[in-house]
Amino acid sequence: MKYKENWEEAKVKWANYWKHQNTGRPLMCVVARKPEIEHLADGPADGGIADVICQGKYYNMPEELGWKDMEDKYQNPKRMVERYRQFCENHLFLAESFPNLTADFGPGSLASYLGSDIGFKEDTVWFTPCFEDAEDWEEIPELKFDPESKWFQKHLEVIKGCVAEAKGDFYVDIPDMMENIDVLASLRGTEDLLCDMMDDPDAVKERVKQVTKAYYQCLDAFYDAVKDEEGASAYTVFQVWGPGRTVKLQCDTGAMLSPDMFHDMILDSLKEQAAYADSVLYHLDGPDNIRHLDTILQVEGIDALQWTSGDAGPDGTLEEWDQIYDKARAAGKSLWIKVYSGGFEDWIRNVDRVVQKYGSHSLFLFFPEMSLEQANKLIAYANEHWSDVKGTFNA
Repeated sequence: MKYKENWEEAKVKWANYWKHQNTGRPLMCVVARKPEIEHLADGPADGGIADVICQGKYYNMPEELGWKDMEDKYQNPKRMVERYRQFCENHLFLAESFPNLTADFGPGSLASYLGSDIGFKEDTVWFTPCFEDAEDWEEIPELKFDPESKWFQKHLEVIKGCVAEAKGDFYVDIPDMMENIDVLASLRGTEDLLCDMMDDPDAVKERVKQVTKAYYQCLDAFYDAVKDEEGASAYTVFQVWGPGRTVKLQCDTGAMLSPDMFHDMILDSLKEQAAYADSVLYHLDGPDNIRHLDTILQVEGIDALQWTSGDAGPDGTLEEWDQIYDKARAAGKSLWIKVYSGGFEDWIRNVDRVVQKYGSHSLFLFFPEMSLEQANKLIAYANEHWSDVKGTFNA
């Protein structure tokens, strides 16, 4: 890999993370600006929020690399790779961070392969419901994956094109297709779907099964396109790498479901998907989904848990979130924790607490982009204070 110096060491730590057996300090995503662009960090990056990517920001991007339209941004492999190379040339991938290109058509793209249309905007993507006019699910045909579907063919073409253009210099990620009831919400419309779940839950459960089957077929196609020579893969946005099929699972619609309904409608799908993959992260999104945590942790195939407090909420180091982490660690899951609240010194202090409680063996820490000086200080501190910490928490 062109832009990562300690990749062989990092791969060992990643493999051990999924098995909850990491040694040394916790895994950390640390992406640093090269000194020659540090002076640019005081002002906005080119394009503002539209240029923010999962690892950091584009700085000093040549005018000719700026996207001309949404097709150029999302569907032009050559240009997408050229822009990402420019990012790589301006940054250092330290600790367990690694260069990986997101070629998403937006979170939830599985809906588009099953009939929804996609709307692309500068900083978001949405999926247009295609079954909202049906009286009930009896009027809707079986949800079968068609490998010739317009958006699937286009997305696979883009991802394969990115892999070819990358030439092995960095990973191209498995896209965020979403799963289970969230895909149905895009196809049917959330309000109509919630009514369906009350009026005809058996019909909805059957459609969840159909979505799950389609998910396998799409996952296989994308995995085959992006896997490395050892069969490993990377997953978009969450900056994770793992042996075999590396995926994220979630259920945002769960925020509107009772615990009994979530257990009845979603659990089987999660179990099947987790069993089919090899390295599995669960994305628990928002306070209203916490009530499903006990059900989610029943899924043996889920290896790690990531918690997001919601839009503009505090980061994952808050002591209040220990109620989530305690249960996850008691269930034998690794933790994925995003660190961003406060300034640099706050990040270190807040993580100190987390490491001392939960140990270093099952922990991944995602930090914001930073200066090289900060990165060196952080890694040195982690090596000295966070290495082989057993932690005080006992399940």
